[in-house]
Parts: sequence; C-alpha cells; structure tokens
Amino acid sequence: MSNIRFQALQTVLTRTIPEFKAPTSKVSEYYSANVFDKKKMREFLSKEAYESIISSIDHGEPVQRDMADQVASAMKAWAIGKGATHYTHWFQPLTGTTAEKHDAFFEPTLDGAIEKFSGDALAQQEPDASSFPNGGIRNTFEARGYTAWDPSSPAFIMGRTLCIPTVFVSYTGEALDYKVPLLKALNALDKAAVDVCQYFDKSVEKVNASLGIEQEYFLVDLALFNARPDMYLTGRTLFGHLSAKNQQLEDHYFGSIPTRVYAFMQDFELEALQLGIPLKTRHNEVAPSQFECAPIYEEINLAIDHNQLLMDIMDRVGKRHNFKVLLHEKPYAGVNGSGKHNNWSMITNTGKNLLSPGKTPKSNLMFLTFFVNTIKAVYEHADLLRASIASVNNDHRLGANEAPPAIISIFLGSQLSDVLDEIETSRISKKAKEEALLWQGIPKIPQILQDNTDRNRTSPFAFTGNKFELRAVGSSANSASPMTILNLIVADQLKKFKVDVDKLLKKGEKKDVALLTVIKRYIKESKAIRFEGNGYSEEWEQMAESRNLANIKTTPKALDALVTEKAENVFESTGVFSRREAHARHEVLLDDFYKKLQIEARVMGELVNSLIIPAAINYQSKLVENVKGLKEIGLDETIYTAQLDIIKKLAEHINFIKTNTDQMVDERRTANKIEDARERAIAYDEKVKAYFDPIRYHVDKLEQLVDDAVWPLPKFRELLFLK
Repeated sequence: MSNIRFQALQTVLTRTIPEFKAPTSKVSEYYSANVFDKKKMREFLSKEAYESIISSIDHGEPVQRDMADQVASAMKAWAIGKGATHYTHWFQPLTGTTAEKHDAFFEPTLDGAIEKFSGDALAQQEPDASSFPNGGIRNTFEARGYTAWDPSSPAFIMGRTLCIPTVFVSYTGEALDYKVPLLKALNALDKAAVDVCQYFDKSVEKVNASLGIEQEYFLVDLALFNARPDMYLTGRTLFGHLSAKNQQLEDHYFGSIPTRVYAFMQDFELEALQLGIPLKTRHNEVAPSQFECAPIYEEINLAIDHNQLLMDIMDRVGKRHNFKVLLHEKPYAGVNGSGKHNNWSMITNTGKNLLSPGKTPKSNLMFLTFFVNTIKAVYEHADLLRASIASVNNDHRLGANEAPPAIISIFLGSQLSDVLDEIETSRISKKAKEEALLWQGIPKIPQILQDNTDRNRTSPFAFTGNKFELRAVGSSANSASPMTILNLIVADQLKKFKVDVDKLLKKGEKKDVALLTVIKRYIKESKAIRFEGNGYSEEWEQMAESRNLANIKTTPKALDALVTEKAENVFESTGVFSRREAHARHEVLLDDFYKKLQIEARVMGELVNSLIIPAAINYQSKLVENVKGLKEIGLDETIYTAQLDIIKKLAEHINFIKTNTDQMVDERRTANKIEDARERAIAYDEKVKAYFDPIRYHVDKLEQLVDDAVWPLPKFRELLFLK
C-alpha cells in the first residue's frame, strides 16, 4: 500500500486547520482597505484631480495627462504606505484568466535610488505579451501590445504589488482582451437605454448595467489532487467510478459547513472584502464538496473584474489551506457540475431599476418597455447568447440535471406570461387612442408585483422578480463574454424600438399608444422563445424544434454564430466588434476548444498506458498465480470459477481500453493535420472525443474489479468526502 494514492490519503488524515483571525469583528473597518477607492482618492488627491477622475469614471471622459501624473503620485504614496514595492497593469487576455507583469517602483540615480511612478506609466504600458491568443490580429510586423488604464475599476494591492485594471489592445487598436468589448457594449447600452428612458423620465441621464455573479466551486485536498494527473492537467477527472454515496440523499445541500472548509471560506472572504469585493453569501451546494459564494450587485464592469479577482484569491488561499479549488464546470461525472449564474439588470442614475415592476400604470409601462425589449433581443440573437457561453468545459454541463439545456429559452413565470398574453390579444379602444390611456381590460398591469415568479432551474435565461438570471454561464468562464453579448443585443434592440416608436409618433399617435403598439408587436414576434416548463424533457426538445429554436449542443458549431452576416450587422451597429475582431475571437475560441480536448486525449492515453493497464495486469497476474496454485494442489476448477471469471473480465476490459486508446491516438493525429480551425475543432469533438466515454466506462469497470490496495488513482469516495 505504498502507491501515491495511499500516501495522499495518509496526508489528508494528518491535516490540521489553520487558525483564522480577522483584524476586527466589524467588516466595515477593513472593507476595501486594499483598494484605491473614492475615499482614498479624496484623501490623497487634490480637489481638481479628484473631480477629474470622478468625471472620467461617471462620464467616460479621458483623464488629462497632467491629472494622470497627480493620480499616479497619489497611488504610489498610498501603495508604498501599504508596503507595496511593485506595480502592474492587470488585464484580461483571451485566455479567460488574468495577466500581469510587475515593475518595481524604484529607479536608480547617481546618489542611489528613488521610488518613481509617472502618469505615463499609469496610463499606458507596452507589456508586449505577444504569446497570448489573438486570432491572427497581431502580425509579425505589428506585434506590439498595449495596456491602457481603466479608471472606472479602482486600483488595488495584492501582496506587495499595486494592480491597475487595464484594457489590452494591439498596435492597430484592436481588442485583445475581454474588457474592451465589454466597455463598448456597456456604452452602447447606456446611450440606447437613456434615449428610451426619455419617453418616461427626462431626468435620466445615464443607465448602468448591474450584475451579481454567483460562483460555484468544488474543493479537494491538495494531496489527493496532486495524486490525480488528470485533474492536475485538465481540471477534471477523466476516470472514476461514481461513489456508492454521492448526492442522492441531498444531505450536503445547505448543510453545516465542514470546519476545515469554513476556515478556508473565512480566510478568502477576508482577502476579498479587503479588496472591495462585496461577498455576502456562502453555503454548501448540492454535490458533495461543492460550495457557492455570491456578492452584492455591482456595476457590471467592476463586478466582472471582482469575479476574476475572486477566482484568483480562492485559488491562492485554497493552497494555504491545502485545498485545490476546482472551477471546472464538470470535475466529476455523475454529480452536479458548477455554474456561474449572472443576475443582470439596468439601473438609472436616478436609482430606478428598469426591470423592476412599479406601482402605477406609467411606471409599469416603463418596466414593460425594457422587459419586452430584453425578451425580443434574446429571441433575435439567441444564437449569439449561446455562443457566448460555449466552451469545452461547459459542453459537459449544459443539459445535465443541474444546468439548463443548450436551447436558449426564457422563463417569466405565470403572472407575467399572462400579462404579456393579455397585451398581445387586447385591442386599443378608440377612447384609449383619444385619451392616450392604457389598454382597457388589463387589470394586472398596474399590479405587477416583485418576486412574483417561481424559479425555473431548467431555464437558461429566467426573470426572477427584478432581474434576468443567465444560468448557462460556466463556473470557470469570464463573465465578460456573455455580458458583452447580452448588453450589446439589448442596446441594438432598444435602438430599433426607438425608431419604431418615433415612426408612430410622427404619424400623430399618442405616446402611450405608440409605445404599447410596438410592445404588442414585439410580444407576438418573440413569443416562441418563452417557455415555462421543464427544459430537460424530450417534449421540450421537440417543441423547441417546432418553434425553430436552435439546439446546438457542442461548441464548434455554436461558435458559428459569431461570424454570420447577422452578427456582423449587430456588432457594427453597436460598435462593439469589427469584422476582423469577431473573426479573430472565433478562431481563438476554436483553438482553445481543440487544444483542451487534445490535452485530455493525451492525458487519457498516458494514464491508460502507464497507470491503469499496469495496475490491472498486476492484479490479474496475482489471480493467475492463485489459480495456478489451486490447480497444482489438485482442486477442481469449479472451486475457482470466480477467479477465472474475474481474470476473463479483466482481460476483456484491458483489451477494449488498449484497442480504443490506440484508435483515439490515431484519430488525434489525423485531426492534428487539419488546417482549418473549425474543421479541426469539429474533428476533435466528433472523432477524438467520441472515444472518451467508452474508454472511461471500461476503466471504471476495472476500478471496481482491481484490488483496492493497488488501484493507483484516488477514488470518487475519497475525492468527494475526505476533507
């Protein structure tokens, strides 16, 4: 029992829990302590510089270079006072993670050294970073990459480094990251939403998108994780028979948080709170060793920066507690995977949530305007929304019993569905046209209540009282991708809505009548995307097909939506992506898809040949020796038929695994020769990946047959239940 599995198990049993001690019992006393927020700005900046930076944050105006010098000087003074020795431009390349290159504050002088940090260094850097995915945008003769300061997301200190959130662009100014398109989409939504708000409230000057991100994750002991090469290299278990006890009793869900996990949670929450991440909720999730944390809603750009930062914090703090945080969407086959539910709404500068029903017909007309336009936007561009959440990891999760299906639909709840149905079938009376009244006979409109909808776990996009919840986002994803698409398609739809309403106004229609006339048409046109039932059912798949709703279950074909003429038109309309940028992203995502499958196939082949088959043959040899011994002492064969049966089963499984692994390797080599990125990704998806489940099935059968003392990989019961 000296293999690495048992060494890992012994390590787990001797773990101690690190002592946690918060600086004070009041979170308010250390919240945002490591953030250069407005409070710090007021303290360290002149009034002129402070007002300049706030204006830039609120109105998107560029920061003047002399003001940047003042801000840089203030940031440096604050950061050095907190013990920082370096600074970095912190950005989000197309890897889906974050990136940073640290530079020291000090600069040598004739007399020694000084601490220096200029406005130029704050505003722009050239990290080069030429090895990041770019989809062909960065040619050899124009390979410079620039990072530029995003003042709307405050600088923060991690360790002893001042981190400055930035965008990342090419020498030609094209986006190489997730933040640039997001900021453009938010700007487009702001302008389009403000224009529509003017029909109802002239005091609205700005509309911000708001986002709350629920983060699900698994924890596994670091020793067990390190003993699983598949988890270490791919983030998920490529093999493993389901534990006899898993989540079927649902006793983990919302249960008492294990002591060791609780210590980890407190520790990472402390770091998160000090960095201004407003974590509010923590609890056990459905699967064993699965947990969730969630913050209070924030402006969307900041919320996404905070989520990217949070994933990094969780990983670092987890190692201090000898945990590995698993953010893969499906680390364990057979139990729930992990998502990242994105709760989205729109908030005006006057404090009005545009997706919150009101108490009067007028305020509810405003609500219905933005509510119905969002539905129409998702209906018109469901393929883009599907593409935005597509990944090799999420393909394992979508459509499973804990996640929505690949079919994009919208759940509203019975009351709001009834309201829309009544509006769709009602007529405008002559009196209503003359007096600009609402439709007669729709008593529910002034009485729409918040939180009147049930929750539908099978819906990818559900209305939950005063927000829409996009449930299809994967736990490891950068939410900037789906949020960019959602905001830009709603912006595009609101622009079209204003054009349609203004046409009726020019014809002499009353404003309320014009608004409701267009709303009624949109309700009818987008009705096919509304679904209130069970998204997991076969009946829904058939119904969705009859409604012409797409059901694209794998990533390579889902990504086609990014490069259609329709997509190019909406990208151009909102100014979010150029054609070149969209095609580059398409190629980057296809590349990411096939490379991750390529890694999984390689790891699977290596583990089969160097661990699984040798362990099975080793046990088989012991049985053969046992049978030989029994035969030599003259026992009848009927006495050891069980051993013979096991030997035969072992041989069958070993033969299947070896044969299919060799065939998988051949398919992988064939796929590697395909030059076209899309065709190569499809080949990996349909030809190479097709071997994964059959090979896994037979490996898992071996796990049940082979002597536990020689099985090399930690088992699900150990990974999921040992804490």
